[in-house]
Amino acid sequence: MAIRSRSGLHDIAGGAQLPDSLTGLLTATPFSYTITAAPALFPQGERMDDAAVRRNAYNVFIQDTWKLSSRLTLNYGLRYEVESRIGEAAHLTSGVEFRPDGAHMIVNNRPPYPMSWKGLAPRLAADWKVDEKTVVRAGAGITTLLLNLWQQNFVTGGIPFVVAPFSTAAPGSPVPFSNSVTAVPLPRMYTTSGSVLYPTGRSMDLASNTEMDLLRFERDLAALSTDKLQRPISAQAFGQSFHNGYIGSWTASMERRVSDVTLNAAYVGTAGVKLPRMGFSNGYAGADPAFAPYTNFDASGRAESGFASIVTMENASHSTYHSLQASVSKNSLRAGLGFQASYTFSKSIDDTSSVLGGFLSGSSGTILQTAPQNPRDLRAEKGPSTFDIAHGFSCSAIQELRLQRTPLRALGKRAAGGWQLVGLGSMMTGAPFTVYSGIQQTGVGSNGADRPDQIGTPALSTSRTVREDYFGLGANNASFFPIPLGVAGGTGPNHGRFGTLGRNTLRGPAFHQFDVSLVKDTPIGPAANPERVVMQFRAECFNIFNLVNFGLPANIVLGPGFGMISRTAGPSRQVQFSLKVVY
Repeated sequence: MAIRSRSGLHDIAGGAQLPDSLTGLLTATPFSYTITAAPALFPQGERMDDAAVRRNAYNVFIQDTWKLSSRLTLNYGLRYEVESRIGEAAHLTSGVEFRPDGAHMIVNNRPPYPMSWKGLAPRLAADWKVDEKTVVRAGAGITTLLLNLWQQNFVTGGIPFVVAPFSTAAPGSPVPFSNSVTAVPLPRMYTTSGSVLYPTGRSMDLASNTEMDLLRFERDLAALSTDKLQRPISAQAFGQSFHNGYIGSWTASMERRVSDVTLNAAYVGTAGVKLPRMGFSNGYAGADPAFAPYTNFDASGRAESGFASIVTMENASHSTYHSLQASVSKNSLRAGLGFQASYTFSKSIDDTSSVLGGFLSGSSGTILQTAPQNPRDLRAEKGPSTFDIAHGFSCSAIQELRLQRTPLRALGKRAAGGWQLVGLGSMMTGAPFTVYSGIQQTGVGSNGADRPDQIGTPALSTSRTVREDYFGLGANNASFFPIPLGVAGGTGPNHGRFGTLGRNTLRGPAFHQFDVSLVKDTPIGPAANPERVVMQFRAECFNIFNLVNFGLPANIVLGPGFGMISRTAGPSRQVQFSLKVVY
């Protein structure tokens, strides 16, 4: 069925590809559809996916301090941490098991993943007192990164306890659209030997590592559906060698006191090894047969059975962080002044900055995606961390206002005393972001992670007449980023290839903010009372200079307002007054 545009210049012929996901949304033409349901045997409604998970953790450590001399101290220790594999009280666990002949759905899988005994974490540090005012410190250590419960709980939220049929549009097979939620009738489930999966209705009676007949379930599910079409089902799995990762850290610093001022300079580094991340062993939604080895396709190329997406928890990520950190501080209130200032010059690199999922930054239109463009090439994802800030400076100061030494002393000690002026400031360079194309470029499927090429360098700025036009070309911002579609050797519905643009290659606007507070403490009650009550008045001004800090720009080439910034990263000037009793 053709989709007509208002002007007639952008009509989409029947069977043609939609230009972007926004068009599909506005025309009620979905590309893919999934729904979640639970069999009657298991929790329904708000209790769906409830599980009584169990896990034990054990750790032991030794630590000692050796004072080699009056100036040199050595600290050393060894920690060992281990945790059991996750279990479920009623044996409600399942997962995909990969074998040479394909992927198999295993219920009551025990164990759900290999036991990780890697937990040794040594650490060593030294303090050298060079003289009475100078101290040199150095240290290094390894920290075991135990699996968090969210990662381990992948085994309790899949088939057969929760069923998520998945449908993807294909030529001649559109996805039906409905404005109401449709109930999904679920058939009985069977093992590959032909017996009922839970014949007694008790999950505790099921033998360990029972294989479910997934293809039969999908056929029976199709027979109960309105269109009688078979559809693959999404599932979750663990990598064959899933285990704990670890973080190595090292630092060297020098501290020098000059009168009541302390100077500190340090190098700090960390490395994350074998960190957990999501893998996509069966491609993304709409993947071609070449990219979806665990999906069965009919003669027309439509996915009809087997597995849809398989999200795998695996150890394949790596990160590094290096920084120069300098600070100066004055903690005493000599002359009524105390202050602290710090500066950090750093670089953080990884191949994903989050273990699970991505997130859409609300009204900004900026997507921060964690899935790789090509799930078979994780090296192409190496780039600045999403939280990487190259330069960061912060300062704070407190000044006692000794008004009792001024003509205001005539007002009395209670009125002229107890005044303080507090200032806070922070400045940092912009955070990185990635440009995405907004269209499926290859046969690996669509999940919003496709990136374009880059043929020019935009002059990123918020100082133009149109300040929100961060890329500088307005409606032509997309000209910097051509999308490789219709190329020789291309794959997928658009015959494209993966873009050459890297991850997190562009930087957002810098951030600056300065806050000021005026504080007055007034004692209440007799001076001899050790538990005197203090009445505190505060006048606070946040962002006192009313600086405009811009957020990240819209970063989808085919999306609305590409390259434009639609929100700020901080509030405008705000003034507040408060009065409180401290006792």
